[in-house]
Amino acid sequence: MADETPTTPPAATTDTQPQQRQNRGPGGPGGRGPGRGGPGGGGKGRGPRGPRAEAAPAMEGAMVDGVFVPTTGNELVEKTVFINRCAKVVKGGRRFSFSALIVIGDKKGRVGFGFGKANEVSEAIRKASERGRKGLIAVALQTGTIPHAVTGEHGGGYVILKPASPGTGIKAGGAVRAVCDAVGIKDIIGKSLGSSNHANVLKATLHALGQLRQRADVFKGRGITFKSVAPTN
Repeated sequence: MADETPTTPPAATTDTQPQQRQNRGPGGPGGRGPGRGGPGGGGKGRGPRGPRAEAAPAMEGAMVDGVFVPTTGNELVEKTVFINRCAKVVKGGRRFSFSALIVIGDKKGRVGFGFGKANEVSEAIRKASERGRKGLIAVALQTGTIPHAVTGEHGGGYVILKPASPGTGIKAGGAVRAVCDAVGIKDIIGKSLGSSNHANVLKATLHALGQLRQRADVFKGRGITFKSVAPTN
């Protein structure tokens, strides 16, 4: 008779999986669905992405009689008056920096200027442009010229502006010409009699243009009724 060794029954294992399932929190959202179909495949993928929404551009403009008149960037014209280069001597050599003076206008009676400094010319012009767009002023024009003669000064700069007949053009140079062209003047005679510094001449020109007044506005300030006189034969 063969020896029969008693075998012990296996120990009862406790089913911990249901307990773990009870302790487990709520499941997260499901993963991505069927992937994109390959070339020639029939998988269901995502459709084409729509156009990305662009941020609305910042409002730019000028204050005219207490009312903000918006001006888009496409309508403004920038003219560079002067670019200065400054060299600083350091241990390794010379380090250059640039400053830009520009004039900004819409050729419809609004003009301003900006000054910016940076280590690159393009960055200096960009800074000057941003500052110039924030300080536009309104100028009183009359049929492509100015309504009357005017003088302006700033520091050592002194500028004289006189109206001109149609076809004369802009008889001025330097910063005076740049400002008159940006504001929209077609016929004018200008002369700088003071300092030749570009910044002083530019600010003197803006000071002169800021003093221009239309005839109707002058009569209104004096309390006089303005009546246009019909031409006599």
